[in-house]
Amino acid sequence: MSYQVKEVKTKPYDGQKPGTSGLRKRVKVFQQEHYTENFVQAIFDAVDLQGKTLVIGGDGRYFSPEAVQIILKIGSANGVAKFIIGKDGILSTPAASNVIRKYKADGGILLTASHNPGGPNNDFGIKYNVSNGGPAPENITNKIFDKTKSISSYKVIELPPIDLAQKGFFTYGPSNVEIIDSVTDYLLLLESIFDFPLIKSFLQTHTDSFKVLFDGMHGVTGPYGRAIFIDTLGLPESSVQNAQPLPDFGGGHPDPNLTYAHELVERVERENIHFGAASDGDGDRNMIYGKGAFVTPSDSVAIIADWAAEAIPYFKKGGIHGLARSMPTSAQIDKVAKKKGLECHVVPTGWKFFGNLMDAGRLSICGEESFGTGSDHIREKDGVWAVVAWLNILAFANKQSPNEVIGIKELLEKHYAVYGRSFFSRYDYEEVSSVGAQSLVDAINVHLHTGSLASTTHVSKSTGQKFTVADVSNFDYTDPIDGSISRNQGQIITFSDGSRVVFRLSGTGSQGATVRLYVERYVPASAGPAELNKDTQEGLKGLIEVALQISNLPEFLGRDKPTVIT
Repeated sequence: MSYQVKEVKTKPYDGQKPGTSGLRKRVKVFQQEHYTENFVQAIFDAVDLQGKTLVIGGDGRYFSPEAVQIILKIGSANGVAKFIIGKDGILSTPAASNVIRKYKADGGILLTASHNPGGPNNDFGIKYNVSNGGPAPENITNKIFDKTKSISSYKVIELPPIDLAQKGFFTYGPSNVEIIDSVTDYLLLLESIFDFPLIKSFLQTHTDSFKVLFDGMHGVTGPYGRAIFIDTLGLPESSVQNAQPLPDFGGGHPDPNLTYAHELVERVERENIHFGAASDGDGDRNMIYGKGAFVTPSDSVAIIADWAAEAIPYFKKGGIHGLARSMPTSAQIDKVAKKKGLECHVVPTGWKFFGNLMDAGRLSICGEESFGTGSDHIREKDGVWAVVAWLNILAFANKQSPNEVIGIKELLEKHYAVYGRSFFSRYDYEEVSSVGAQSLVDAINVHLHTGSLASTTHVSKSTGQKFTVADVSNFDYTDPIDGSISRNQGQIITFSDGSRVVFRLSGTGSQGATVRLYVERYVPASAGPAELNKDTQEGLKGLIEVALQISNLPEFLGRDKPTVIT
């Protein structure tokens, strides 16, 4: 195949700074002349991939096929020796991390905006992962950003597009291309981690008393869900819904929470389904929901950590080398770590912080309150892994309790009876004024620097509960592995009873600002079942009122209600 490397003149675009999850913008922004090409070339300018192997995949959202071809043109012109691409350009983020690690690739470019909506008027994203399978650290993303600010040209090889629907080996200019099945390697990985025979036996012997429903939300995990739940575990077709990946996610918002996964929630309640689960657009998030029982992400990772060493073969064999959570996530997992004598790390939001600890052998299981859960089997959070982990634990728990069916609700109640309960909720205020959001942050910083909130007591009008401020702080983190420092990762107001509220600006949206308010109140096991098993919003009502009152958040943001409550 003859080819010629062509150099195309260009000019920098402002604002091509990757966040914790890559560069995310509206599709129309990426469709601007040279915009996508500039950012892709900046990756190759910042990272030496000449003679190396690069993985390409994504969640199948709108503009993905075009972006794959752009990466091939520019990557080949920049000397990439081999591309490994998921069939149809599809690879969930966890599956891509696994492929990078399994085939010892040098990096990967993932085309996803995760849980953000897709379609011509919505979001697209490009993310670079390094050779350990995890997101690029800040020193690399900063270098990519620097290259975008000075770019004057990019290289391309103009060849006919590769047919992404055909698996096999191909050549593209000087590069080799292998198009692989998107699901096979990931399914093999899960089968090496979990006790699939135990799960299958439990589900097959409880077809009426334990029904399962998995919702792919028309994101990337639909084919993975079918392969696991129908083909491998033998469940009926009705156990999987919204399993066809669509460029616009069927017009929905592929974020697995109580607001956007309402179709799953409604069907679980209507049909008395015992185990429901959903994953997001790119497959790295999850929600666990059974009849009358919602599992917060903070509780989910704590329960997995509690049961893993005895229930899950991967951890039975290799042990647990530490636990971790992001700072906004509730401290429920801390209670598990303390009881089991394990190290528990608290890190900023962003999976890359977990990756360093995993590579150093100091972390096995971790999670974020934003519905991200995972372990050291890869270097990304993994929604489908968490779902199968729950099924493995439930199958194991039921084997130990043959005379009663243990479901999600029962497992939660048993956990609270031992560890107590951290009532936890997150309020998201999406696409608010950036000026208002910054004013909110500035006002809390004034309290922090002046100490004006210290020892002040605030009373909830509706519950009469009193909360006295013990401390106001800003979370800074020094990485224990590489010594890097991350500052201003979230503002924390802590109260004398151990309750806390956290305020944080999020970088995962494509426009405007998103403010997240996290609220946590711990109730000890000694409080008893009536107190421990209250509805989350009831348990937090007084604290939420006080948080809004102290911060003046509604006034700063011009919003009476959050966009999403989880």
